[in-house]
Amino acid sequence: MKTIVVAMALALALAGCTSGGGVAEDYNGSGDGDYTSGDGTTQFYAAANRGEPIEFEGATAGGDRVSSGDFAGQILLVNFWYASCGPCRTEADDLNGLFDEYAGQGVAFLGVNIRDDAAQALSFEKKYEVEYDSILDVSDAAVTLAFARPAPPSTTPTTFLLDREGRVAARFTSAIDPRVDVVASMIDELLAEE
Repeated sequence: MKTIVVAMALALALAGCTSGGGVAEDYNGSGDGDYTSGDGTTQFYAAANRGEPIEFEGATAGGDRVSSGDFAGQILLVNFWYASCGPCRTEADDLNGLFDEYAGQGVAFLGVNIRDDAAQALSFEKKYEVEYDSILDVSDAAVTLAFARPAPPSTTPTTFLLDREGRVAARFTSAIDPRVDVVASMIDELLAEE
């Protein structure tokens, strides 16, 4: 059933996409709505098309509870990953770089580990010097399901940017390392939004 829900959400999310402003406009220039890259790996949502805020809650490997409410009023980068995922390893330095670049600017980061137990997740985080928390989502996939309707994390890694209202503004499927400048530009655009 979960697979059907995710597949249907993906089909709905990809339907009717055109170009959006700012970074999305750079891709095809019309600036009149949303944008999805030809291969489906980069998706931007115009402010008017972002839908409802994503609400989620989960526990970190250390047992701390984290919820969407903890990030109210901030831009939030959410990265879905797991320890044995090769692309997750290749993008770790870029995510750390973005975290450092936007520290103190109203941008928060959160990982969502979809496969590992606490020990595996903590080992990865230590090895790759991850500076932000990750929710362990393996037991109930509650966070994954929270994202399934507006823009499912259809591959791992998938990175989302949520606007200050907690709505999905962008989705990057697969590793961000070849597109880190695009992610940074989108963060800048979200910071500039009134």
